[in-house]
Amino acid sequence: MCLFARWWNFPGTDLMPPPADVPQFSHQFRQDFETLLKWRRDVRRFRADPLPDGMLDHLLRLADLAPSVGNSQPWRIVVVENQERRNGITACFETENNAAAAGYEDDQASRYRQLKLAGLEEAPVHLAVFSDKDPEQGHGLGRATMPEMLAYSTVGMVHTLWLAARCEGIGVGWVSILDPASVCEILQVDENWQLVAYLCVGYPEEEHVDPELERARWQARSPLSSRVSQR
Repeated sequence: MCLFARWWNFPGTDLMPPPADVPQFSHQFRQDFETLLKWRRDVRRFRADPLPDGMLDHLLRLADLAPSVGNSQPWRIVVVENQERRNGITACFETENNAAAAGYEDDQASRYRQLKLAGLEEAPVHLAVFSDKDPEQGHGLGRATMPEMLAYSTVGMVHTLWLAARCEGIGVGWVSILDPASVCEILQVDENWQLVAYLCVGYPEEEHVDPELERARWQARSPLSSRVSQR
């Protein structure tokens, strides 16, 4: 449920309504937000159509509104346009994908090789997202005992970008079958940057509300109750 939903109308609450200048999201908006989450999907099949002029900048501006530890905004985004570098990333994926397939046995290895796990060749936009391991911004607040909060903040930015893209009918695919060191070398980035995500962005070739891995009978989603406990 959205933060500023009409929470004061819930049974059993005697809280006062928020000030007039605080947004009040409608029931329809909350339903649409749930639909957005259901239709987010990790896209692997893209059309080659380019994004409209200014669209990528728009999506990145929205993503930059994501929260971060100490307001550090540690994300560093590389728009990968050079074809030679893209080819290097694709070759890296193929190497790691073959190695991953070799880790399975018999029928499962065959099933793995039939999965489409990236849209690197089709997607019009490639984004490499890194997290600065020690940004000056934020002055270290909130990460002395948990430095990984920087990378977690960057993941939050990625998810914000994902939802913003889906609002525009644009798909995002997160390619994780990559060697981070190789990606850093191919893109020649700062040695203090940690690879968090390599994203394919573009219009989906097809739309599905269910995950592709579920349709391929690789792994279905499990019930929330299996991941919630009380202490």
